[in-house]
Order: sequence, then structure tokens, then C-alpha cells
Amino acid sequence: MAHVNEIEAPVKSLVTEGLLVAFQKIVGKEHVMIDEENRTEYGHDKTEDYQFMPDIVIKPGSTQEVSELLKLCNQHCIPVTPRGAGTGLSGGALPTRRGAVISMERFNKILNIDEMNLQAMVEPGVITEVFQNTVKAKNLFYPPDPASKGSCFLGGNLANNSGGPKAVKYGVTRDYVINMEVVLPSGEIIWTAANVLKNSTGYNLTQLMCGSEGTLGIITKIVFKLRGFPQKTVLMMIPFVTNEEACKAIAAIFTAGIVPSGMEFFEREAAERTFEYCDKVLGSPVTTKLTEGMNAYLLCELDGNDEEVLMRDAERVMTVVEKFQSGEVLFAESAAQKEELWKIRKNISPAVNWHTLTKSDDVVVPRANLPKLITGIKEIGKRYGFNTVCFGHLGDGNLHVNILKENISNERWENEIPKGIGEIFKLTVSLGGTLSGEHGIGIAKRPYMTIAMSEVNLNLMRGIKKVFDPNEILNPGKIF
Repeated sequence: MAHVNEIEAPVKSLVTEGLLVAFQKIVGKEHVMIDEENRTEYGHDKTEDYQFMPDIVIKPGSTQEVSELLKLCNQHCIPVTPRGAGTGLSGGALPTRRGAVISMERFNKILNIDEMNLQAMVEPGVITEVFQNTVKAKNLFYPPDPASKGSCFLGGNLANNSGGPKAVKYGVTRDYVINMEVVLPSGEIIWTAANVLKNSTGYNLTQLMCGSEGTLGIITKIVFKLRGFPQKTVLMMIPFVTNEEACKAIAAIFTAGIVPSGMEFFEREAAERTFEYCDKVLGSPVTTKLTEGMNAYLLCELDGNDEEVLMRDAERVMTVVEKFQSGEVLFAESAAQKEELWKIRKNISPAVNWHTLTKSDDVVVPRANLPKLITGIKEIGKRYGFNTVCFGHLGDGNLHVNILKENISNERWENEIPKGIGEIFKLTVSLGGTLSGEHGIGIAKRPYMTIAMSEVNLNLMRGIKKVFDPNEILNPGKIF
């Protein structure tokens, strides 16, 4: 796994002068970049400090342009890496085999909002939060809500099947995709389904594309289904003495028949680092205080349209958590206080990465096994000599584990710490879980795939990849 050696050791470009001219003819000279500054910028994302230098960066503006680019690259066996906003945490959009990065940032239009059918057609370069706010103005709701929603693209959400806090009640990106326009590596253009809510016509290519990490085709249009927007929310921050008690309480809340719209977990250390980050980096200090002696916190959100029902459910939540080692529950009394509590949760990842380099994983297990998972992770950290900060969407069993580099030597970071990560994945699988809930596999988790998948499973996936992409030009070296 390479980091920066591509920049340090110049190599001959895979893109000839003739291909460069052809690319420029397709999309225009201003949308083709071969200078080092731009190639460096498009050679990294949010995954550790990885850097891979592409030969060229191309920004098409239409489906037909994407088609012509892929035909040309396929003909000349030029590796192609599709790219969204570059917010990924598994290296899925990194040009590990050089070639061309095809950036989808010009595909930034919301094409249609069909209020009668509760559907919207969008391009993949639309920022998630922009889409959410646009449909909200029509009293409609698009629930998938990744922490990076203010910058990530809808196409990237599709590539990794992103979720976020609302997934516990409303589901993940996959649950809202009805149809997609996709350009195959051959340059052929297909629609994966029809704009209908029920479809039993052949294999489900829409669901296959969702979560495929840009290895099967380039998405150029998406049809999403929408919901009515819930008018009321109640938000509580619940402190616990230990991580394990918080995890036990989560399962008990669901057993009591309560379905929160958000159930987020974070350790005290995660919150403290976030407070410092908000103050020193964002210039927006957090006024919320952490409870003395409490080392784990849940954010529990309830939503709906009847305030009395929500308050009764909130009282039921409080009754449940009283059975565990918990502290006084903080009710957000205003929109500003709700916003601040969510600010804590959504800034944990950038705060931890501001503090130190991290290896970020997002394992997922059945909810009831969360206490064993988090206890085991801490034990593995002690054995291998690393500190972890844990947080995430524990309502659906999805725990984000940030392993901190801090004072660990580069040699141990590259050679010993991955062994500890392997132990975390083995523990996860032994508890009925798997390697990723929403970040994807990319290159960061690729070495561990055999822990979660049999060779039969992997060969089926390789076979599907071969059917879609016989020359293996599209996002090569990812997942497998």
C-alpha cells in the first residue's frame, strides 16, 4: 500500500499526447488538467495520508461526455478512477494505478422534484445537504444523513451506501434509490430499472450498483424516493458511567418498542477533543457541559408530527436508561441547543484527525453484541499499544473506531498496527458482524476481506466485475 512514493518518483504518463488531445476535444481544454498541483489535489482523499498521483484529471459535464471518455480509456486500457467530493475514508476514489481521474463535480444539478410521486431526479455531484434542504423547502424529506453531508456528493453516498444518524429509523442510501443512469466501462449507457416503487423484473441492477464503490460503472443520474418531512423532534443527551452500559441501554430502548430517529454514541474523550476543535479551529465554542464521572454518551432523537406522542416516548426512554448506570438526562430545549448537540457528534471525526493521524474503521455488529465489541476493541488496543476513540451510529450497530497514531513510530504504524486492526475485524466477524457499515472497502480494508468473505463469495464478486468491466479499467485495485 503506497502513500507518497508516486510523487517522489516521476514516471512516464500513461496518457499519450494523442489521448490528451482527444480528451480535450471531448470535454474542452479547460476541463482537462495535467499540471502537478491539480493532479496532487485529486490524488488524495480523507483516508489517512494516502497520496496517489494520476496522470490526468478530467471533468466531464454530460452523460455523453462520460461515455466518450470511457470508450477511449477502455480502448487504450487506461485506468479510470471515478471521484466525487473526495470525502471518503477507505481510499475508494484514489488513483492507485495512475491513469485518469474522472471528477463528477460538474454534475451538480437537481433535475426534477416530483411532488406527486415523492421522487427526485438528481445528478451525482449534488452535495447531500443541498439536496436535503431543497426538498425540505417543499416539505419533503431525504433521510440519509452522513456526517460529511455539507460537502459529500450524492454519487459518493451511493458508491459506499452511506447511512448516518437517521439510518436507524429510516434506512440507508440504498433504501431510497429507485433508478440510476449508468455509463458502463465500455461507454454504453443504461438505466438500471424504472421509476416505480415495486419492480420484480429481472436482477436488481440498481441495488448492485449501490455500494459497488465505482468499480462497475459511473453513475450520471439518480432517481430517489422521498418522504414527508417530520415536523417535530425531541433530542436528549444521556450520560453513562461506562461504554458498556451505554451499549446495553441501546438494545433495551429498542426492546421497549421505541424507534428513535437517531441513536448516536460517543466516548468522553471524543467529546473533549471535539470541544477543543470547535473552540480552536471552528471558532465556535461548545457551551454544553459533560457530566462529571460519566465516560460515555448517547444522543437519542425522536421525531414525528405529534408532540404529545414524542414526549411520552421520551419519558419511556428515561425509564429504560434508569435501569443502567446513567446520569441526568439533558433535554435540548431549543433549536440552537439541538444544533449544538449535533455539532458535537458531527465534528468528532475532523476533531480526532486534527489532533493526530488516524486509521478509521466502521465495523458493524448486531446491536446486542455492541458491549462485547467495544470491550474487545479496548483490550486489543492495550495488547498492540494503541489508543482508540470510538463513536458512531450504535442504533444500527455501526461503530466508528479511530485508531490514533499519536507517538507510535512510522514503522509500527505501518507494520504492527494493521495486525491489531485485523484482530478487531476478526472480533467483529466472530460477533456476527462485518468490516464496514458505510465507509466501504476501497484499499484500506482490502487486505482484510477474507476475514469476512469466503473465497466463493469473493469469486462471485470478481466474476460480476469481469462481466461489467472485462478490461478492468474502472477503479482497479479496489475491494479485491
